[in-house]
Amino acid sequence: MIDYDNVKNLPSMFFDQAARLKDAPFLWSKKDGQWLSQSWSQVADETNRLSRGLRAKGVKPGDRVLLLSENRPKWLMADVAIMATGAITTPAYTTNTEADHLHILHDSGARVAIVSTAKLAKRFLPAAVQAGLDLVIVMEEPDNRPGQSLHIETWDDMLALGAEQPDDVMDLVNAQKRGDTCCIIYTSGTSGTPNGVMLSHGAIISNCMGAEDVLQHLPGYGEAPEVFLSFLPLSHSYEHTAGQFVPVAWGAQIYYAESIDKLINNIAEVRPTIMVSVPRLYETIRGRVLKGAEQADGLKAKMLYKAVELGAKAYQDPKSLTFTERLLNRLLDKLVRRKVQERFGGRLKAFVSGGGPLNYDVGLFFLALGLRVLQGYGQTESAPVAAVNRCELNDLCTVGPPMKDVEVKIAEDGEILIRGELVMNGYWKQPERTAEVIIDGWLHTGDIGELNENGYLKITDRKKDIIVNSGGDNISPQRVEGILCLEPEIEQCMIYGDNRPHLVGIIVPNQEFIETWCKENNVDPKTLTADDKAFKSAIHAAVDRANKKMSVIEKVRRFALVMEPFSVENEMLTPSMKVRRHVVKHTYGQVLNDLYKK
Repeated sequence: MIDYDNVKNLPSMFFDQAARLKDAPFLWSKKDGQWLSQSWSQVADETNRLSRGLRAKGVKPGDRVLLLSENRPKWLMADVAIMATGAITTPAYTTNTEADHLHILHDSGARVAIVSTAKLAKRFLPAAVQAGLDLVIVMEEPDNRPGQSLHIETWDDMLALGAEQPDDVMDLVNAQKRGDTCCIIYTSGTSGTPNGVMLSHGAIISNCMGAEDVLQHLPGYGEAPEVFLSFLPLSHSYEHTAGQFVPVAWGAQIYYAESIDKLINNIAEVRPTIMVSVPRLYETIRGRVLKGAEQADGLKAKMLYKAVELGAKAYQDPKSLTFTERLLNRLLDKLVRRKVQERFGGRLKAFVSGGGPLNYDVGLFFLALGLRVLQGYGQTESAPVAAVNRCELNDLCTVGPPMKDVEVKIAEDGEILIRGELVMNGYWKQPERTAEVIIDGWLHTGDIGELNENGYLKITDRKKDIIVNSGGDNISPQRVEGILCLEPEIEQCMIYGDNRPHLVGIIVPNQEFIETWCKENNVDPKTLTADDKAFKSAIHAAVDRANKKMSVIEKVRRFALVMEPFSVENEMLTPSMKVRRHVVKHTYGQVLNDLYKK
């Protein structure tokens, strides 16, 4: 375990580990069907040269550098290289629209960007031209360069340029303070406009320390280098900390998954010891296992179901198992659980779940099959993990106790407050908003919860108006509803998707549109119902138009029609807010839940 109290900053932590581990394998990626590794020394050398190249191109301490890439070794190199110059990494999601990119470029004031593939460059470069960027560094040559208005350099050219510069990277690294902002991560705000969360080196280092304090108690910890499989977007604070800098702090190896479609195969190949993920993965895996059981012969299915039943019973109340059930449960360890564990590589010590609430039944399913799932909690503003369950006492109904050196208390109105080095430096260029959220050092999370008798935190509600889907993405309902309500066919709408894989919604058609449509289609408005396929198709076209203006996670997949507008006493509420208030009062939950069954 490294001395976290004396780690100066993230680049120094990385370079110190590289100097210690030298030729040991570090980053793995697949090429031509083979997993190939780069050693700590190789990664450090490339990172060093890139950092020198950035400085040669005028990047100075405090500058923002946008980073747009899928997960790959060069993501880590670019991130550390940016920080090593004293600049601030500003990650962008690969799913961002051109408008999203333009907003981040304008808001952050970034003058330089690093982009990976030609596909991502195609959507980004027009925004870069509009924003007047000084330089775009490409890992792969784009299909079309936008002329002389934008200066583009390749990754290899930057490395060559860096090699020609004086090697004084460590001088700049050592000059940085632990409390300096090292990255700005944009996350959805209640208004729909992404907020730039400023995280310090110390905030992320604090998370690394807390993670090791928890996971060092796992069976077999420290016997060999830990192996992580990275597949959540590194632009998300959860993966950025837990999937990148935690492995750096531990001297672990990182494998970069080929794609989400190949993830299950990659798990079997890589045989990770720790996996960081969001609830959606566990939901998907559970569904596949159960579907496989249905397709298997009768005996295999019965054994799986019995293993789940007895495993759940043993977790909930070990003393409730009869003598016969205990014997059968041990037999099922060999016949069922060992085989399930082998499908995940056979050496997985823990799944760590975060980014959104984990369904209790899903977590129980994994525990019952001998796969440890530790649920945690936090948000981008806390770098991001504030609490996580422990293997010594894993309470699925909670998100665990606060991590080391993290204080959690419950305000009088039930809001969860967090204090410690992990708290953000504030929102970029939003001092008033920052002052509303951080009061006397306490981060006001906007979540409602309680601490149980063991000091474990339980989340009971969400105070702020943000949807968190099962993939851990934050989505502003007001933004999505606002875009939908711009379509002339739609008068009111309400979207739904907390802890779900995608968004669905309730839509109230515009009353004038109903009359016009009925007239054009010779339909009596009095007889028109929400089940009319032709009418619903017309509304569907409006939803499709709105979806084109939104990112992948914001798109509304299915909807239910309600033909009469909702009314409330307060006419100051926006159309979308009117529906939300109505849903809260009259519970349209079943209608919305049924949309996920179609």
